[in-house]
Amino acid sequence: MDMISNLLRRPAAASVLSLVGVLAFYILIGGVDFGKLMGAASWVNYAARIGIVALPVGLLMISGEIDISIGAMIPAGAMTTAIISGHYELPIIFGILGALAIGVIVGTINGVLAVRTNVPTLIVTLATLVGMQGVVLAGSKLLTGSASVPLTAPDWAKTVFGQLMFGGSHQVVIVWWVFFAVIFWFVLHQSRYGNWIFAMGGDKESARNAGIPVNRMTILLFILTATSASFVGMCHAILFNSAQVSGGMHDIFNIIVSVVVGGVLLTGGFGSVPGIFVGSLTFAIVNKGIDFTAIDRNWSNLIIGVMLLVAVAMNESLRKLALSAATGKRGKQKQDAPMSAGSGQSAH
Repeated sequence: MDMISNLLRRPAAASVLSLVGVLAFYILIGGVDFGKLMGAASWVNYAARIGIVALPVGLLMISGEIDISIGAMIPAGAMTTAIISGHYELPIIFGILGALAIGVIVGTINGVLAVRTNVPTLIVTLATLVGMQGVVLAGSKLLTGSASVPLTAPDWAKTVFGQLMFGGSHQVVIVWWVFFAVIFWFVLHQSRYGNWIFAMGGDKESARNAGIPVNRMTILLFILTATSASFVGMCHAILFNSAQVSGGMHDIFNIIVSVVVGGVLLTGGFGSVPGIFVGSLTFAIVNKGIDFTAIDRNWSNLIIGVMLLVAVAMNESLRKLALSAATGKRGKQKQDAPMSAGSGQSAH
């Protein structure tokens, strides 16, 4: 029982329970062939696409902030790559660097506005979202005269960013997703930067008083979210040989849901990289797995909504469980300390 209780206190517990619940629902109610579902590439590819962005967004939310401008940064990265290396026919490396640069620029703007103003980051990034949508559309029309731009990438770029693996079904972004997940896991759970992020999510003023560079970390996290989104857009432009001004714009909601299902609280201070990883898988299965059932596709949004509410409720319950366990442990240590001191004096 103690082992189960300890597992339930972990931030990833909610995401694992959500995944088990979704699979059970599809198998028992939807009649899904589990082997067929696990062998399908559609949901894994989609999980990787939203998962790459969900990782830094999750870290940002753990720090107590949010970024919804990612919805515009995916098409911005794709269009930047296609315009530079497709329309203007410059080497693909310039298109790749251009996509990453636009992410760094927008992320820096978001971060600076977040730390220099009192405007909530939801409003800041909403303004950036709307503004970048206009920039992408107007810029594409001005430079190319079209809202869709073709792109032909060289073989090496296809291999690294746009290759289809395992018989031509699984995209190479899956490898990038796993790679980034390992990196972010190390940063959040094995380095001092992770401690800083959790401290920022708990209380920014206390974190600042403790010597944590809150402003610098906040700007860096915003840069990571915007750049990861533009990276995903760049990969898809290379994979599909074209870019559209609206491609990936609707993924913003799906990414935020994946992070919340992954056990991250909107209020900050609680979450984990494994949870975010599993949350992306769970959302992708919900979104794409319904195609393997006889259930009407129109019910998928209802399933997502119910799953989000259940996940939020579980996240809060598990957080309280973890806090109560930590408080009880500290109380026990305080009680044991005087006893130890007293026994030591009597022995002496």
